[in-house]
Order: sequence, then structure tokens, then C-alpha cells
Amino acid sequence: MKRATENKVVLVTQKTRLENLIHRYNTLGQAKFYIEHHGGDFNDYVVEHETYKKSVEKAVAFLESYGRLQLLDRDYVPSFIFGKNDTVVAVGRDGLVANTLKYLDSQKLIGVNPDPRRWDGVLLPFSADDLNRIVPETVGNVRKVKNITLAQAQLNDGQVLCGVNDLFIGQKTHVSARYEITSSGKSEFQSSSGIIVSTGLGATGWLKSIIAGASGIDRYCGVSDTLSIDSDFSWDSRYLYFTVREPYPSTSTGASIVFGKIKENEPVRIVSQMPENGVIFSDGVEQDYLEFNSGAIATIGLADKSGNLVV
Repeated sequence: MKRATENKVVLVTQKTRLENLIHRYNTLGQAKFYIEHHGGDFNDYVVEHETYKKSVEKAVAFLESYGRLQLLDRDYVPSFIFGKNDTVVAVGRDGLVANTLKYLDSQKLIGVNPDPRRWDGVLLPFSADDLNRIVPETVGNVRKVKNITLAQAQLNDGQVLCGVNDLFIGQKTHVSARYEITSSGKSEFQSSSGIIVSTGLGATGWLKSIIAGASGIDRYCGVSDTLSIDSDFSWDSRYLYFTVREPYPSTSTGASIVFGKIKENEPVRIVSQMPENGVIFSDGVEQDYLEFNSGAIATIGLADKSGNLVV
């Protein structure tokens, strides 16, 4: 069979809720019993699973005829080596796109929404039926691509982790994180629930919820002004925001450096004072993290690379 291109197309998929249930409870019957025993609608899991699989099947049918197809489960994305000329297609929820994008370099990513009635799909503008048009336009460099700024944490031992939406620096558990933070030439020892670093893409997520909470406290205390971030804080903005969650002022820790911008060539430096369980993870994926224990120094700034999302 003659293909339209010999370039590789990587199709990234994820397990459905039903597949995760079966993995946990060993059989379909046991998974069904567990959900229904707790009053849940097992049929909803089945319908979601079938809808997702149909979307993946459509994608596979076209991509196999178009190029050299490589199927890749989400769990293997962090260790997969993407080729320079690969075109990447992700079928799943928005989180799948974010957690794939941060492991790419210059490759273009196409997000496919398998179930528009279920998922809003901010990063998923296409359906599987669109691929026969979108993929050739992407490979032919005639399709519009949106540039996405990534956050980056680099440790003093050379390890690097990027974030598409955000980075979290703190403890694995609810125990307070202890560290020294340096921003804009000022340093402070802190004890807090951790630090959130947000990109423009992630501004409507974790950062938005933190600002909403702080604004609610201000209103309760009679402060009329509503806190807000820059209206031009867009997906390609070349700066980040950091915010410290629940900083605790004491005789040895402060709470004055709690919010600010991270600009080009103006990173934030964080020195861990946590003997164990210190972590840095990104985009809500706690399983893929950097250890951030005593002796570790993290430089938080803008990544040298950017994401390329097809729109």
C-alpha cells in the first residue's frame, strides 16, 4: 500500500475509566459490581469507553493509510523518543494534550476530541473525521500552529522538567514545604503548602482558582478591588506567574514574597530545606516528578522550547 508520506505519525491514546476499573478490579463483572454497589451508573462508563474506542479506530484507519503509524499509550510518553519530523496526534482529554506537549521539541501536535458532548476540549479543536484534512495540511506546513510558552524547572544536578499549564514545587503530602525563595533580588525562608508556577495556557486553571480565593477573602474583609492577572496573559506570553500557597509567617519564616512574575532572564530560585518527600511535578501528573529534597536547588523560568499546537 502506497502511503502519502513516509514520515511517522505518532498517535497518543489514554486508558478509559472503564479500562482503569478493570485493571483495578481484574474483571469487567467485578468493576460493574463495584460501581453499581455504590450507586453509580456503570453504563456511563461503558458508553464513554465505546465512544472513545470508535474515535481511536477512525484515527487509526486514516493514519495507517497516510503515513507510518506509531501507537503510543500515555504512560509511555515520558520515555518515548520522538523523531524530529514526527507529526503527533493525541486522542483524549485536554490533559493528554498538555502532558504530551511538554515532551515534544519542535513537533506539531494535533488534539482530537473523542467525545464533544462530554469534554469541552479547549486544546482539542478537531474530531477524528477531521484528520484526513488536518494531517495533510499540517505535514504540508499550511495549517496554522499556535505557539505555547512552557515553564521549566532545572535542578542543580542537571535534571529538567517542563510544564504546559503549571509547575508545583512542594511536598508530596499535606505537610508544609520548607525552602528558601529568591525573586527579583530578594530572598526569604518560607513554610507553605507549596509554590504554583503558571503559564498563560494554565492561567484559567490552578492560578485562576488561587486568585478567586484571594479575591473572596478581600471582599469579605471589605476590600472592593478585585484581584486579576494581565488581560494579555495569553498562551504565548513570554512570562509566567508564581504564587505561594498558604505561606506561614513565624520567627524563622516569612510571607512577603508570595506572588509575582517570572520574566525572560529573571528566573526564581528555590533552595529545598526538606529532608524527604520534596517534589516538583507539572500539569497535575504526580507520578512524573523530580525529587526536591535538601541540597537541591531549582531554577524556575521559561523553557527554551515552545509547544506547537495545531489549530
